Amino acid sequence: MQITAAVSRPDLPEPRLETLELEEPRAGEMRIRMVAVGICHTDLHEHPGRHSPQPIVLGHEGAGVVDALGEGVRGFAVGDHVLLSGSSCGRCPSCLENRPTYCDLAMPMNFGGKRLDGSTALCCGDETIHSHFFGQSSFATYSIVPERTAVKVDKDLPLEKLAPLGCGVVTGAGSVIEALKVGAGDTIAIFGVGGVGLSAVMAAKLVGAKRIVAVDINRSRLDLARELGATDTVPADSENVVQQIRKVTGRGVDFSFNTTTVPAVHSMALECLAMNGTAGFVAAPRGEWSPQMFAMLAGGKQLRGILGGDANPRTFLPMLIDYWRQGRFPFDRLIQTYAFNEIGKAFHDCEAGTVIKPVLKVGEAA
Repeated sequence: MQITAAVSRPDLPEPRLETLELEEPRAGEMRIRMVAVGICHTDLHEHPGRHSPQPIVLGHEGAGVVDALGEGVRGFAVGDHVLLSGSSCGRCPSCLENRPTYCDLAMPMNFGGKRLDGSTALCCGDETIHSHFFGQSSFATYSIVPERTAVKVDKDLPLEKLAPLGCGVVTGAGSVIEALKVGAGDTIAIFGVGGVGLSAVMAAKLVGAKRIVAVDINRSRLDLARELGATDTVPADSENVVQQIRKVTGRGVDFSFNTTTVPAVHSMALECLAMNGTAGFVAAPRGEWSPQMFAMLAGGKQLRGILGGDANPRTFLPMLIDYWRQGRFPFDRLIQTYAFNEIGKAFHDCEAGTVIKPVLKVGEAA
C-alpha cells in the first residue's frame, strides 16, 4: 500500500515527506495506522546517519490503531489502540527476565534499519528504504511493527498525549523507579531537565524522594522542574555547581541522573554523590572523559549505564498511564503538538530547545 513517510537521506537538514510503498505485515507483525508520534533526541542524532543506514524512516515514539494482523499475532485485534516502544527478540536471557532493553539483539533490531533476515518493509520504486527503526519507523502514516513492540491501551485515552511514553518518558521515569530504585526519603540530583530529565523529576516526586535537585542551563526549564516536583534548582552555568548540590543535604545526594552528553557534567554527577551513591546516565559523554576511579573507590560509588529506564514497556507504561489518570504524573505538560507536515519545524524546535517534547499529529484515532 502507498503511505506518506518522513525519510532521512544524506545531506537533508531534516526528514522529508515522501510517498512510499509499504508491504503487508509478515508473521508476528502488525500494520499500525499512526495517530501521533513523538520526536526524541535519538531521532535528531540518527537523522545524519550516526548508527543506522540511510535512506531510512525514523520515529520511535509512535501511537496508533491496529490496522491489520500478520499470521500468528496473539493478544491484539484490528481496531485496538497501541503505544509503540523498542524492539526485542523475546528469547534471550534478558528478555526472559523482563529486561527487553538489554536484549542480546537490541542494536541490530533497533538501529539496523531492517528485519533480522535483512529485509525491509519500505521501498520507493526500485529504491530500498530502511524500516523497523526501534521496531516501528513511526514517522509515517502507517507502519509495520513486530507484535512485541506494541502495548495495548484503552480506547478512551488520547493517543497524541501518550505517544512520548514509549521512549523519552519511560527512560526518565524508569531510570528513577526501576534502574536506580529511588525510594522514599532518598535524595537525587537530575542533570538536564528536558523530556527525559523532567520525567525523572516527576518519578522522583512520585516515589517520595526527600530532595530532588534539578540542574540545567535553561532557567524556564528549572522553573517547570520546580512545578513538577523539584525541591531545589541549580543553574548549570553558575559557580560551584557540585558544592551547591552537596550543600542541599550537607553530604551529597544518594543518586544522580545525567541526561546530557557533556563530559564535565558526567564528572559533576559523580562528584555530587554522598558515600555509596550511584550515578545513573542515559547518554555517553561526547569527547574524552575518564571517571576519577580512586574517588569512586574511596566513596563506594557506582556509575550505572541505563537503557530505556530498565523498564519493560508492557508493564511499566500502563502503570505510568494510571498515575497520569490520577493526576500524579502530569507528563502531558511537556508536550507541544505539530502537524505531520511541520516535521522540519518540530525537529528545529527540539534541537534548539524551544520545545521540550514535540509530538507530530499524523492522523485521527477514529
